[in-house]
Amino acid sequence: MKIVNLGSGSKGNCTVVASDNTTILIDAGLPILEIEAKLNSLGIDPINISGILVTHEHIDHIKSLGKLSKKYHIPVYAHISEWPVLETKAKDILPQSKHAFDNDFYIGDLTISAFGLSHDANLCVGYSVYNAGAKFSIATDLGCCPKDVIEKLKGSNLVLLEANHDENLLMNNAHYPLILKKRIISNKGHLSNRQSAEVISQLVGGTSQILLGHLSEENNSPLLAYNTIKSLLAQKGIVEGEHIFIDVTYQHRISNIFEIKSSK
Repeated sequence: MKIVNLGSGSKGNCTVVASDNTTILIDAGLPILEIEAKLNSLGIDPINISGILVTHEHIDHIKSLGKLSKKYHIPVYAHISEWPVLETKAKDILPQSKHAFDNDFYIGDLTISAFGLSHDANLCVGYSVYNAGAKFSIATDLGCCPKDVIEKLKGSNLVLLEANHDENLLMNNAHYPLILKKRIISNKGHLSNRQSAEVISQLVGGTSQILLGHLSEENNSPLLAYNTIKSLLAQKGIVEGEHIFIDVTYQHRISNIFEIKSSK
């Protein structure tokens, strides 16, 4: 199973997950021309995408959802409780392309399990995707990570985990009003670098790779997120590059390509 993030942050999110036989997207929040260009650079024809999974209805996750689905006849999968809101925001989705779920489901040879996340949306979910003994999980847009979510992430070969902001940069950002700062740091906002490090520390042992996602362009940076989390883990005796590997996503360019080998 291969995973590559096409872009992650407040200006748009989209992740490719592909087995030997099935390719899906998680979210379609980037401009459609950008998604098409980045897929093309990876040798992926959008017509061969078997489904788009929706995490929640915020525009940075669904900006091109309707257009992409309609243009290439791609099925869209969202939780049954999310569809009433989603239908008002992604009106281009054809009726035959709408798929609702409330339990685990399958797309081709991928098994998909959704789990709830704490975020200020109608409903926000993370996903675990399984194929041939490999497991990939994604959890972005969450203000806290309780034990039940930790349990969903455990055992993943790769986790794309939010590390949205540095708390000091956020609180000292003169461009952000106090109400926005309070939203971001709330239990329905976004994980800080410190919170992300705490989650990662609980995944060490069963997870080998972390990909940091949804970094704020104003209140964080890839290098700051990496160094902060590396340092916080070191304080717990966890050595990055030995006990766990950490990489980062970017808003405006494709991430590294990660390949999870089958355990079978």
